[in-house]
Amino acid sequence: MENHSFAIYANKVEAHLKKPSKTFTKADIMKLVEDLDIKMLKFMYPAGDGRLKTLNFMLNSVEYLETILTSGERVDGSSLFSFIQAGSSDLYVMPRFSTAFIDPFEEIPTLCMICSFFNRDGQPLESSPEYTLTKAMKAFNDVTGLEFQAMGELEYYVISPDEAVFPAVDQKGYHESTPFAKANDFRTRCMKLIAECGGQIKYGHSEVGNFSEEDLCYEQNEIEFLPVPANECADQIMVAKWIIRNLGYQEGYDITFAPKITVGKAGSGMHIHMRIMKDGKNRMLDGNQLSTEARKAIAGMMDLAESITAFGNKNPTSYFRLVPHQEAPTNVCWGMSNRSVLVRVPLGWTSGEDMCHKANPIEPETARDYSSKQTVEMRSPDGSADIYQLLSGLCVACRHGFEMENALEVADATFADGDIHDPKNAERYAKLAQLPDSCCASADRLEKQRKVYEQYDVFSPAMIDGIIAQLRAFNDGNLRAELKDNEKGVFELVKKFYHCG
Repeated sequence: MENHSFAIYANKVEAHLKKPSKTFTKADIMKLVEDLDIKMLKFMYPAGDGRLKTLNFMLNSVEYLETILTSGERVDGSSLFSFIQAGSSDLYVMPRFSTAFIDPFEEIPTLCMICSFFNRDGQPLESSPEYTLTKAMKAFNDVTGLEFQAMGELEYYVISPDEAVFPAVDQKGYHESTPFAKANDFRTRCMKLIAECGGQIKYGHSEVGNFSEEDLCYEQNEIEFLPVPANECADQIMVAKWIIRNLGYQEGYDITFAPKITVGKAGSGMHIHMRIMKDGKNRMLDGNQLSTEARKAIAGMMDLAESITAFGNKNPTSYFRLVPHQEAPTNVCWGMSNRSVLVRVPLGWTSGEDMCHKANPIEPETARDYSSKQTVEMRSPDGSADIYQLLSGLCVACRHGFEMENALEVADATFADGDIHDPKNAERYAKLAQLPDSCCASADRLEKQRKVYEQYDVFSPAMIDGIIAQLRAFNDGNLRAELKDNEKGVFELVKKFYHCG
């Protein structure tokens, strides 16, 4: 029976070892190498540019494999992170066995693992994005007694030669089926590989954005994940982006996660859904209403919303997406099932109705608890984000909400129902804070609120300094105004950051 249950596991390593990834040990990895005749090992780790880096090992002997798994390897930290000086740049990278997956692209049998960074004293690198998230999750748990979980929505464009047959309707690609959506098959192949490499996928679909330009077809797609502990969410997003790009390269597609690729068309976000858990139970609801804990977490995000963009919107094109009428937020507010607000509370199956029975009358009526499905969604981030920094910032913000004496008042004051673009709501939204309009403005907000992020030693001062310097270096304070109605100028800017994150 146990073997049968693992036969349906998409994760190839879990299926082979017949155990969940969280329980993988060094002995498991060594057995896997022997069983599958693995010839190479690949260490992968996120660097300062938000992309996975790679170190390849040729396996010569069992002894060498054991050494690599036990001691890791040295890398040049100054080439990976801007805040590390060349004079003291050596870092260790240590593989995390729970992240092991079979490389789906290598002809030589290769096992990949994501690594953590350690300093010369063998301690976790304080300023590494991955360890920052670990610290943020611990501080959240210490303060609230709850676990912070998250899931991401990856939006991206697939660019291919245009076809005259079955043309798509411009900006009407949401959930479109083939043959009007040409990239659906590519997306499903991506989903299969992501799942085989450990990604917990919820679903995938075509998105709103599609258009043709200069004999090229641009189709927006989305892959959404299931909620998991936030550090696992970050790892899955990193691997998923790597897989989508690699498969696109193999199949002759150009892929971009850029937040904006042309004027007047939908940009790509990376929305983050969150929930707070205790003893395996979702604490976002109290009955069929949002819980006090959820409202406090939302209040924290409202209070820090403007500086969260420093982690989730990392280049000037990010702020060309955060404009009205493009399904992207501009005001600091939240609402129920409202896609024009910054933080959306999506439908959570709270009606108590048995929709399964109503759709399928021969099914018996059942009472089921759907409370695990309720999340809240932050809609400002995009594909330029450093996913570890972003989830760390959101985790800090949710914790901050529990520490705010006026959290529930802030939640009430920032609640906004109704379309923000409807003139009848103009007076209400005019009273709300606005998201930053540039990297420079985002850096200013982070500078003002940095103490909250540095509390409990979550974000190191060196990391905050580095982020602020990186954002200010774009010198884009007036860029949106300068490029207004300048499509050529916007296109040149987009090209510069086309493969961000």
